[in-house]
Amino acid sequence: MSADTSKALNIRRRGLMLVLSSPSGAGKTSISRAVLDSDPEIFLSISVTTRSRRPGEVDGEHYRFVTRTDFDLMVNQQELLEYAKVFDHYYGTPRAPVEEALVNGQDVMFDLDWQGTQQLAERARDDLVSVFVLPPSTVELERRLHSRAQDSDEVIADRMAKAADEITHWSEYDYVVVNDSFNDSVAKVQAILNAERLRRARQEGMSDFVRSLRQGQ
Repeated sequence: MSADTSKALNIRRRGLMLVLSSPSGAGKTSISRAVLDSDPEIFLSISVTTRSRRPGEVDGEHYRFVTRTDFDLMVNQQELLEYAKVFDHYYGTPRAPVEEALVNGQDVMFDLDWQGTQQLAERARDDLVSVFVLPPSTVELERRLHSRAQDSDEVIADRMAKAADEITHWSEYDYVVVNDSFNDSVAKVQAILNAERLRRARQEGMSDFVRSLRQGQ
């Protein structure tokens, strides 16, 4: 094989926003981490938040910690792609770094609930790929919440009650993955990501490439 034919093609591509949503305990965070660890072309969106930094958290790595005044200013200046109030604190996705990544062909991972996903769909539907992760059963979901040993029985009961409502939004998503086997679920999400990268509309450099083929290059 000649050097010309063996060299890797570099066709310009627009990045995408990959959103994973699920009820708490269904596995979206673990799946997200596995995909991020194995795929260098995607990175996790860093949210801004008004809550205080917890021990071990690094500003700019886990979250960007801002004041309520600064957060309100970002909202007013339309600098956030989505935002929400959660337990008396505000969280949001800065627009600028995401848009820069998409233009440069970099994919961005989001860990959002259905409300945040709806906001992204309203603002950037063509760039959005949404995946809803379901547990194999409610019994298994409750078992996983208990096995994490992070919450009291009261909190787990609240999460289970909330899960019933969250699950009703499954049909709003592009893809649905039932997380019965963790490794299989990671492979399915990676397959979704790989397929979406190949969509014709995202391969912005394909027209130039095809033109060169027609010219015999």
